[in-house]
Amino acid sequence: MAMDTSGFVPKGNLNADSDALSHMGKRGTVKRVFDYLKGYRILICVSLLLAAVCVVSTLLVPIYVGHAIDAVSGGISEVVQNLMIAGCFAVTVGLSQYVMNLINNRISYNTVRDIRNEAIVKIQHLPLSYVDSHARGDIVSRVVADADQFADGLLLGFTSAFTGIMTIILTLVIMFRMNVLITFVVILVTPLSIFIARFISSRTYSMFQKQSNLRGRQTALIDEMIGNEKTVKAFSKEEEVLGRFADINSELSDASLSAIFFSSLTNPATRFVNAICYALVALCGAFFCIGTTGALSSLLIGGTVGTLTVFLSYANQYTKPFNEISSVISELQNALACAARVFEILDESSETEKEDSICPDGCSGNVDVKNVEFSYTADRELIKDLNINVKSGRRVAIVGPTGCGKTTIINLLMRFYDVDSGSICVDGVDIRDIKRKCLRGMYGMVLQDTWLKRGTIIDNLRLAKPDATDEEIIEAAKATHAHGFIRRLERGYNTVIGEDGDGLSAGQKQLLCITRVMLNIPPMLILDEATSSIDTRTEMMIQSAFEKLMKGRTSFIVAHRLSTVRNADVILVMKDGKIIETGDHNTLMARDGFYKKLYTAGSAVS
Repeated sequence: MAMDTSGFVPKGNLNADSDALSHMGKRGTVKRVFDYLKGYRILICVSLLLAAVCVVSTLLVPIYVGHAIDAVSGGISEVVQNLMIAGCFAVTVGLSQYVMNLINNRISYNTVRDIRNEAIVKIQHLPLSYVDSHARGDIVSRVVADADQFADGLLLGFTSAFTGIMTIILTLVIMFRMNVLITFVVILVTPLSIFIARFISSRTYSMFQKQSNLRGRQTALIDEMIGNEKTVKAFSKEEEVLGRFADINSELSDASLSAIFFSSLTNPATRFVNAICYALVALCGAFFCIGTTGALSSLLIGGTVGTLTVFLSYANQYTKPFNEISSVISELQNALACAARVFEILDESSETEKEDSICPDGCSGNVDVKNVEFSYTADRELIKDLNINVKSGRRVAIVGPTGCGKTTIINLLMRFYDVDSGSICVDGVDIRDIKRKCLRGMYGMVLQDTWLKRGTIIDNLRLAKPDATDEEIIEAAKATHAHGFIRRLERGYNTVIGEDGDGLSAGQKQLLCITRVMLNIPPMLILDEATSSIDTRTEMMIQSAFEKLMKGRTSFIVAHRLSTVRNADVILVMKDGKIIETGDHNTLMARDGFYKKLYTAGSAVS
């Protein structure tokens, strides 16, 4: 529906400063992620078990390799035996990692699937004001791109965290058994590595939040430009559009480089610390092996070169998880920033229904608007003290200059927006006491802005009545004079049309929308400039269909073509949010007021 939103400034303005952190913060985001993971407890436990098998097997391999080295002087058979055992554990590592990765994939992508499903459901239940006040491209970016980024980060987190934590714990246990002093050397160096990773990551979250917001703004700009490409070309604004895109693209590039640069410092910094740790282990172990430390050499179990090889391997195994975690720290920060943007949608307030809201069995079509006031923004009034009383079966036309509030009345009747004060009643019941789905089912709408989905023409027509027969559809199409052009298409009613009716003219798309309403006629009708894209000859032909459609039904007609307005039972003339004249066409023309000026000027404006 074309929105009559004078003075309404969208919150999703592409130039708005949207770089602020999510209100929930990083800790809140992490907690929310774990809440979603609770549904996959069993898979997580299995993954942890496989991680334990993988780590234990990994740690046993160096032991048997060390035994093989020490057994070189004792005979080839013992060497081969130890190497075969090490090989078996290596195969176990590979298999457990493979299955664990499959499970982690399932956990990660199913979690993101759940979040994305919840986000789409949430959007369907958000008030229309949210969608109107946010750039569509930014909303799409949150549900698609941000969710994907979150999935990648979550998967890396699982892969690194499960095996990493167990590797650290088990290697420490074994190293303590082999040499207490060298193990303390390793532990004393470890906090420095953790401090560096924490210091850098705490400062990159805001950078990734800014990157995600800029990516959303970029998507919104692309969506806006592609959706209005004809207008861009018609006014030769290609260079201006390219300039706007270049600016935000450059801004996004700078933000991305900053985030990646600072977060990537973590890995080399921790690797440097871990290299120092490895060197200290090698040095101390070498002293123990050659006996220069006297009695202390006995603390190294075995005191052989093979044993030192095992210890060095464990030292490397111990530091490896820190390197892996630091290498994906940027992805994890990016994932949390993206998740926070998705959660912002989930935390928006949904449309609410009263607990005792009703769904009337029938509808006569009596509409009473009493003392209604409404504005899209608090600082600019639009509808003021509006009063309308419409009896069942009456045809009400609403005319007036652009921005006077015509379409806003339609939005209020359908409860796309709720009134600020006053009330709107249908058959004596306040529409706020009626379930929205039931209320909207009382109306049939034909709008100026058509909407058709990708698919066949017959599928699009059945949106109004899924169980409609082919005969019913053809009969409705004949009544609206759409049957002729449909029959001339290559595959008739089975012709596949593109997104938003690509391949059809604006008039043909509007005829299909009118036909759709003809299939399932509800008690009340709303025609919001329903013939704006139809030529005069076709409009004259379709008036007979509208006569049948509106007969005995309460109808609200917003139109700029007076051919529709002339036959209305009552015409409401609006100006500046108020009704300034009422009456039928002849009465208003005789009054020689504002309506006559519109009529004589040939512009009963939409």
